[in-house]
Amino acid sequence: MDLSQLKPAKGSTHTKKRLGRGQGSGWGGTSTRGHKGAKSRSGYSRKKGFEGGQMPLQRRVPKFGFNNINRVEYKAINISDLENLATKLNITEIDLEVLKREGLAAKSDLVKILGDGKLTKQLKVTANAFSKSAKAAIEALNGTVITL
Repeated sequence: MDLSQLKPAKGSTHTKKRLGRGQGSGWGGTSTRGHKGAKSRSGYSRKKGFEGGQMPLQRRVPKFGFNNINRVEYKAINISDLENLATKLNITEIDLEVLKREGLAAKSDLVKILGDGKLTKQLKVTANAFSKSAKAAIEALNGTVITL
């Protein structure tokens, strides 16, 4: 066997439909494009969302709402989650690295600790923000709160 004998696997290639090569080909005349109109011409392309002249949906539906560009979005983590984490890992210090490693926060998340749940351990917690109730619950057990 040599390079002159190589050919694609059977069924892996298809012959191109050669349009507009006379009536005998079966695809002559209008070349499968129907009769007249913009769609039969070369270079035709329809605008995104075009509905045949009817007012498109994105223009019929009213705009509403507001996106505040200064909004700071936090990943909320309750003190009950911290309690479970401290028990599972047998640790007293919880920071962003621990939360990210355990899958409670993503790499780029800002973390806010919220006060839902019960806390029974003395913890040293480091996060971007704390609610008043979470801060009070942690400090009530002589824990430490560090805001980044």
